[in-house]
Amino acid sequence: EAIVRARAGGGPTLRDCKTYRTRAHAEGMGDFTYRTREEVAAWKEKCPIARLRRSLVSLPAVEPEPACTVEDIDNEVAAMIQDARAFAESSPVPSAETATDHVYSQNPAVASGDRPGSAIESPAATDRILTFAAATLEALDEAMAADPAIFVMGEGIGVRGGNFTTTLGLYAKYGAERLCDTPICERGFVGLACGAAMTGTRPVVDFMFIDFINDAFGEIVNQIAKMQYMSSGRLRMPLLLRGCGGVGHSAATHHSGLYHSIYAHIPGLRVVVPSNPFDARGLMAYALRCDDPVLFLEHRELMQTKGPVPQEHYQLPFGRARVVRSGTDVTVVALSLMVQHASLAAEQLSAAGISVELIDPRTVSPLDLETILQSVARTGRLLIVDEAFGPCGFASEIAAQVVDAGFDDLDGPIKRLHGAFAPTPYAPSLERRVVPQVSDIVRAVQDLMRE
Repeated sequence: EAIVRARAGGGPTLRDCKTYRTRAHAEGMGDFTYRTREEVAAWKEKCPIARLRRSLVSLPAVEPEPACTVEDIDNEVAAMIQDARAFAESSPVPSAETATDHVYSQNPAVASGDRPGSAIESPAATDRILTFAAATLEALDEAMAADPAIFVMGEGIGVRGGNFTTTLGLYAKYGAERLCDTPICERGFVGLACGAAMTGTRPVVDFMFIDFINDAFGEIVNQIAKMQYMSSGRLRMPLLLRGCGGVGHSAATHHSGLYHSIYAHIPGLRVVVPSNPFDARGLMAYALRCDDPVLFLEHRELMQTKGPVPQEHYQLPFGRARVVRSGTDVTVVALSLMVQHASLAAEQLSAAGISVELIDPRTVSPLDLETILQSVARTGRLLIVDEAFGPCGFASEIAAQVVDAGFDDLDGPIKRLHGAFAPTPYAPSLERRVVPQVSDIVRAVQDLMRE
C-alpha cells in the first residue's frame, strides 16, 4: 500500500514496526516470569526471515528452475556457521600482548602523519590572515575536493552554511548529497555516521554547539570508540565530530561546555582542541585524513579571532604540543581560549621579571607529555590552566603524569587553575566569575613563584 501510494504521488508513509526479543536476556536465563511460552512461540512465527522463506516456497514453479533453492541457502548458512565455529574452536587463545591492539588505527601512514602535505609546526612569515572559522573551512573544502568520500551532516549546515560559518559556500559546490541538513536528533544522525564510516566513507558531523554531542553519548562511547577494537581492526572509523563550545557571551549552561576531559577518558577517540587559526587548519586537515574517530572542539570565543595561515596545504599530526612562548621561571600549560589568556598574563608577568614558558598541547588525546616534561625540567614549576571543571579533569591528569615522570625536576607544588565546579550561569557578572581570567592566571603564577 505504501509503495502504491508513493508512486501515485500521495507522498511518504510512516510505518510503525514492532520488534520482539524472543531469546532470554542472557544465555542460561529463563524469562517466563513476565511472559508465556505461547507468547514467544507466536512471535517466532512472525519472524521476517521465516515468513520470507514460507513466501518463497509457496510461489508457483518457474521455468527455467532458479540457480539455487531455499534449501540451498539453508545449507549454505548452516555450513558457514559450522565453519566459523570450527575455526573459533581450533584457533589458539589470543596472546596477552595483543590485549590493547586495534584501540586506534594500525595504519602507519596515519600514525606517523605521512600524508600528502607537509607537517609544519609554526606559521612561516606571511601576510595572509584568516579567522579561525575560515581556516577550518578552507581545510574542509580542500579535503572535500580531494576526497569524494567526505560528507557533512548537521543542523543548518547546508544552504545556511552553519551557525558559525563552518560550511559556508560548500553547499553550492558539493550539493545536498554531501551537505546533509539533519533534524534535531543527535543520537540518530551520529549513529548513521557510525554506520557510514564502517562502509568506507568519511562523515563529518557538525553539532553547531558541542553540548549536544552528549545526546549521542551512547553511540560515541559504545559504538564509535570501540568499533575498531571489536572488529580487530577489520572495520575503520574515519569519523570527525566537531562543534563549538566554551564559556562566553552569556550562552549559559546548555551552550558553554567543551567536555574534552570526559571524552579523553574514552579509549579509541582522538580529542583535538585548537587555540588559533594556524593550528585549527592544520589539525583539521589531519583529522580529515585520520582513520580514527576525532572530536574537534572549537571554542566559540576563538571562531572570529585572526592569525597567519599559509596558502599551501599543510597538516599538524596529533600529539605534538606547541611551545607558544619560551621562559625560564615557570611552565604554564593551557588549552584553547586559555592559551590566549595565558599569553596576555605572560606579558604582564614579564614586565614584573617573571619568565613564563607557555605550552599549548593542541590535542588532549593523544597528549604530548614529553614536551611538558622537558619544559618543567627547565623551569621547575608548573601551572595548568583549563576553563573546564577541576575534579577528574585535564589539569589533574597532567599533574599526575608530571609527578610520576618528572618529580625530581619540580621546585614547588604543581598548581591547577580551572573553572568553577558549577553549571555556567547566564548573567555576565556571574559568567566571568566561573571561568579563569587573565588576572587570575597572573595571580596564580605569582603565588606559585612564592612557594
